[in-house]
Amino acid sequence: MISTLIYLIVYLIVIGLIFWLLHYLIDMIPLPEPFNRVAKVVLIVVAVLIVIFLLLGLVGDGPPGMRLRLP
Repeated sequence: MISTLIYLIVYLIVIGLIFWLLHYLIDMIPLPEPFNRVAKVVLIVVAVLIVIFLLLGLVGDGPPGMRLRLP
């Protein structure tokens, strides 16, 4: 159980860094305002869905490919 939680924390850190980088890149690209906001909202929705799938995989109710298993 402890190793599963460690894997979950590592996954969340890596996903957080990737989405922080994408958020930073969206800010650096000079997009017009509606497209910039839409891109940020899509990025946030995708990040939340990935976190939900990871948490569902932790309790065993997620999709089969996303379940966290001990190696």
